[in-house]
Amino acid sequence: MNILIIAATEMEIKPLMSAYFEDDFLITGVGSPTTVYHLLKKVTAKKYDIVFQIGVAGSFDESLQLGEVVLVNADCFADLGAFENKQFYSLFDLNLNNPDVFPLKNGWLKNEFEKNEGLKYVKGITVNCLTDDANKVSLFKEKYQAEIESMEGAALHFVCLQENIPFLQIRGISNFVGERDKSKWQLQSAIENSNNAALQILKSM
Repeated sequence: MNILIIAATEMEIKPLMSAYFEDDFLITGVGSPTTVYHLLKKVTAKKYDIVFQIGVAGSFDESLQLGEVVLVNADCFADLGAFENKQFYSLFDLNLNNPDVFPLKNGWLKNEFEKNEGLKYVKGITVNCLTDDANKVSLFKEKYQAEIESMEGAALHFVCLQENIPFLQIRGISNFVGERDKSKWQLQSAIENSNNAALQILKSM
């Protein structure tokens, strides 16, 4: 199989890069625009059977433990829209986009490729700006009912669904959304655990 393994930063995938040499790696850079560009360029230059995205994420769900690894089966570009009167309105709310035009399903970019090796499935949202603003955190939590937040997940889903490539988004929980005090994060355990989980899935394929 031709397998592509991507991450926003080298830090998020360094353990796997040291332990697994059989497949291609791509560091996309942080954020959706650079992820879309570099991932699309890569998958149009070579045919891949599956793409793995590995990284850390913030959690809205306090039942998720810091360091826990999850598999994202639905994601969206959460902050495309408008903030008005202390509320957030998506492009769908504003009637600027159709929530059911491919690759969207009811506004979500859904992954139906199942290979979780016991990992918990979650919904994720992808944002352009991380924040400690309690109002924005509450708005997104209530609106999307998602468990995690990242800055690149929806970009993976968007490109791979458009290109008809199976994919997995594997995330380690490093912090709770809104917490910007890095001393309260568990970044290293999130990285190590997500890399270990990805390695187990790769070995089973």
